[in-house]
Amino acid sequence: MIGKLSGTIDSISGREVIIDVQGVGYVVACSARTLRQLGNGMVASLLVETQVREDAISLFGFVNATERDWFRLLTTVQGVGAKVALAILGVLSPDQLTQAIAAQDKAAVAQADGVGPKLALRIVTELKDKVASFSFGPAPTTMAAVRSPQPTALADDALSALLNLGYKRLEAFAAVAAAAQKLGPDTKLDALIKASLAELSRKEYAA
Repeated sequence: MIGKLSGTIDSISGREVIIDVQGVGYVVACSARTLRQLGNGMVASLLVETQVREDAISLFGFVNATERDWFRLLTTVQGVGAKVALAILGVLSPDQLTQAIAAQDKAAVAQADGVGPKLALRIVTELKDKVASFSFGPAPTTMAAVRSPQPTALADDALSALLNLGYKRLEAFAAVAAAAQKLGPDTKLDALIKASLAELSRKEYAA
């Protein structure tokens, strides 16, 4: 089994790269996010997930262990094959995917090609508990926010308030989680909403 390839990017076509390793060209499928970090002629090192079937041996490449681990986790969901998992990782970073699942934001997951509303719902539902206990490569920064000490009812009320103001579920969830961590478990709803709006304003200003 191949777990890692280091060599020169020979060519990029569609969703695949050919990486030249000492004269041998390996065809490796990658997410759009990974492909954007690669270029013809550059020296690269890709972590590889190898899938062996009766009619083919397929290689899937990742720039880091976190993306690879997410690929493995996504493909445990019925209906999510390698192609769909790569499509999801192409539109959502590991941190964004962590937040989307914790927020049960099926719309964010459904942005990926091949993911309809039913499959998106299955993904966020089946992976919610797994995400909390799953050990990804370098821990995503959002994991601390997902494990916020805020009481669920209070955080849900704050999230609902932001959604009513027109914010998207994913960005609202991230703001509430960040605000809750800063304020601690004894904060009140109005303070949490105000701090969450401040988090959103800070991100909008930074953008």
